[in-house]
Amino acid sequence: MPKVNVYVTFKHGILDPQGQIAEKALRQLGYDNVEEVRIGKFIEMNVDPRSDLDAEVDEMCRKLLANPIIEDFRYEVVEA
Repeated sequence: MPKVNVYVTFKHGILDPQGQIAEKALRQLGYDNVEEVRIGKFIEMNVDPRSDLDAEVDEMCRKLLANPIIEDFRYEVVEA
């Protein structure tokens, strides 16, 4: 059964408060070379293969796993 990894991140220009807090904390720890920390979601799922797996996963992302208005997503199908 194929495994699908989905990566969801805020679109460029959308405020990421969690990323800003992590960036500030990293700088306080002495990591001055860190810039523009963005925090997103990683979703891993096993999917029963069907005729058009790519279209189905894309639909899942657009309908539930990501908010296409403020988030970008990408996914990869990993053969198990």
